[in-house]
Amino acid sequence: MPGRFMLSTSSQKISWVLRALAGLLLVGALAACQSSSQPPTPISGPVSTPSIAGQADEESGVTFAFEPFTGAPGNIADELSEYIGNEARKQGITLVRRVGAAATYCLYGFLAATGQSSNRTVFYVFDIVDNNGRRLKRISGTETTGGASGDPWQSVSSSTLSRIATRSMVEIEAWLNRK
Repeated sequence: MPGRFMLSTSSQKISWVLRALAGLLLVGALAACQSSSQPPTPISGPVSTPSIAGQADEESGVTFAFEPFTGAPGNIADELSEYIGNEARKQGITLVRRVGAAATYCLYGFLAATGQSSNRTVFYVFDIVDNNGRRLKRISGTETTGGASGDPWQSVSSSTLSRIATRSMVEIEAWLNRK
């Protein structure tokens, strides 16, 4: 019964992807439920935050501080930080360094990569949080990348990270304009 075996394998793949997505959502939900105003501790070693953005928004004075990304390896987090800083400048969004700088909002980023050898998926979630620790907006999405064997992060290209940064900053700008 070859057809039945293939259905079982396909079901296992779908089940695995759903479990990975459920895990990512659980991590995001737990992070949103924290009563402490302290950011979650990164799972891996230190990762950088986005670089300082360009001009301040003189009309509203709104600034954003990015906390270190959770879930992504340092090299991926560093590259995504650069793209976010560049895209923020294009969108007129002001980013500040977290250390010693006041900001209107904090952004917490959660990333995960999963997939099979034929394709990989990067899941991303950014929570905009006010100074009281209350989540005001959640930005989430997925980006499909090419397949590779081994670590799913190896197939994450610069163009994938650029798309994540662009979509996230465009959504933040749209959210600011609706407020």
